[in-house]
Amino acid sequence: MSPRGPTRERPGPPLSVPDVTLRGVEISRDSRSGSAAPPAGRAAPETGLRPTAAPGVSRGKLAELRGPGVPPRSLDARALAALAANPGCRRRALLDGAGIDKGALARALGSPAPYGQSQFAIVRGNAFEARVKADGGTELLRLLYERLAAPGTPPPEPGAVAAPELSAAGPEGRAARTALALREATAAGGWTLLDHPLLAVGVAGAPAYVEPDALVVHPDGTWTVVEIKSFPMIDGSADAAKVGAAARQAAVYALALEPVAEHVGARTGRAVRVDDRVLLVCPKDFSNLPAAAAVDVRKQLATTRRQLGRLTRVEEIAAALPEGTTFDLRLTDDGRAATRPPEELAEAVEAVDAAYVPECLAACELAFHCRERARAEGAVAVLGRGVWGELGGLRTVGEVLAAAGAPQASGTPEAPGSPQASAGQDGPDDPAVLALRRAAALRAEALGAEALGAEALGAEALRSVPEVSAGVAAVPSPRGAEEPECR
Repeated sequence: MSPRGPTRERPGPPLSVPDVTLRGVEISRDSRSGSAAPPAGRAAPETGLRPTAAPGVSRGKLAELRGPGVPPRSLDARALAALAANPGCRRRALLDGAGIDKGALARALGSPAPYGQSQFAIVRGNAFEARVKADGGTELLRLLYERLAAPGTPPPEPGAVAAPELSAAGPEGRAARTALALREATAAGGWTLLDHPLLAVGVAGAPAYVEPDALVVHPDGTWTVVEIKSFPMIDGSADAAKVGAAARQAAVYALALEPVAEHVGARTGRAVRVDDRVLLVCPKDFSNLPAAAAVDVRKQLATTRRQLGRLTRVEEIAAALPEGTTFDLRLTDDGRAATRPPEELAEAVEAVDAAYVPECLAACELAFHCRERARAEGAVAVLGRGVWGELGGLRTVGEVLAAAGAPQASGTPEAPGSPQASAGQDGPDDPAVLALRRAAALRAEALGAEALGAEALGAEALRSVPEVSAGVAAVPSPRGAEEPECR
């Protein structure tokens, strides 16, 4: 098996992929405006998923942060990727939790960050997905049975696969309908294909909704996530980075399925298991024929669960804001231009701490604004996570330079509040401080030797020139100056 992806013709053990940035997750934030109440006399189906507003934060508070009459912005793939990759950024967690349009906010601040997706890629992906799911998903279920079905499981018969209707009003209604369909399919004990189900996942104490391409319920109660991508599998192998991104995306879906599976198992009395292997379906070679691979997402699932669990809850961030803080742009009547002064917006944005790292440039619309502020403050985080981690307690360039140039006398204590004292928690014995001082000494030694060598070499060269050794500077004349009559 190729390390980049397994072959379609020879099913084997699941593919393990690197932990890379999540992309392509379709998520919509519940605004409550589009959610409809169930008809009179009919109770909403009980699903075990009851996504509500974050405890301690009312929807009115989140609406106040957005501004009067401003609808919440849906959470997209970049938002979830950035939240999972940088859980310490309180600014990103609050803005996404409140549903604020960060792209419009960045433009109003004067630091726009253009993002977009190729329309050609969207059209090609939709066409390939439609082909895979044609004829009731017959080809899709065949690929899944070949690679992920348990031994002894009967194959799915054409026309015998259930495909429940999942449409409902609003994201909460669709999530409830999906959970009900999963419960019914598990109780029936047959093959069921769910096309674009909607699942709820908690992000920073607030609900978000993710939509996988497909979900298959096995007769034995196993649930398998299906991820359909338009990048090709050439000679049985796919691009490792793209496979890793698909695995991270599928891990989010598997994480959202876990509470539903627990509830369904309790209600049906059957053993329900969310498969830690997902089915990745891609075009075979350069054709439009589907090829499939089993992808092991245990590592991605553990990483995503840990990172999302570390996210600061929205209510904690909102409670620490100054009274009256709002990110309202005060748009014109046509909604195209912001009238609020950039200085006021910048003050509101700076009221929430950010944790800028270079990876933000590929995932956050406010990255350029945060980078500018981080550079102005001299934060070492702009140099990358690796440098930041090696420097230990040193957080600014000034502290680094002060620590590198500090005297190495171990008996001389540093003054309280000095950069050296505040840089390393252990003062001169801090390993980062010792390494910096050693590097500074080596650099000074190397530059000093180079300067002395250059000075000696220059003096020797000057002595070899008669005019210079005689005290007369030799200035070269332009060509032809000795023959003025020559034209």
